[in-house]
Amino acid sequence: MDMYQAHALEGASGVELTVALYDGIIRFMHNAIEAVERKEVEQRRAAVKRAMDIVIHLQATLNKDVGGKPAESLSEFYVAMFALMLQGSQANSRKKFEQVIADVRNVRDAWKQVATNSGVNQCLAEPRKDGSTSGVESDVAWLPRSEARSARSWTA
Repeated sequence: MDMYQAHALEGASGVELTVALYDGIIRFMHNAIEAVERKEVEQRRAAVKRAMDIVIHLQATLNKDVGGKPAESLSEFYVAMFALMLQGSQANSRKKFEQVIADVRNVRDAWKQVATNSGVNQCLAEPRKDGSTSGVESDVAWLPRSEARSARSWTA
């Protein structure tokens, strides 16, 4: 990750970091497709592994206890994407990688809409004076926990 990208993520909200992680998955799937076309097995495996690592991180940071049905849906989505990536890698399948890209892009676009809702980002960013968070957080508890800030370690 170059300095510009790292600096851009410094002040990003959890939603913006999640969008950046989805962008990483898409980028690595494109890299996997290019590797398939060039018949570069090691590059394909490396690209798929990077995308899978992001999915594992997203899955691990879901707060299912608080997030309810949206968190469960995201969890199922991550499991499906992981399986599709694995199948694509085993079959050397451009088609499966393209399906991952399409599915992830669809969910990414929904996250992007959440990111443009400044009220959500503001509520997530501003804890109360007593240290608790705003009541709106419970409405968006399915967002990955603050560990998503470790997204800076995901390079593309």
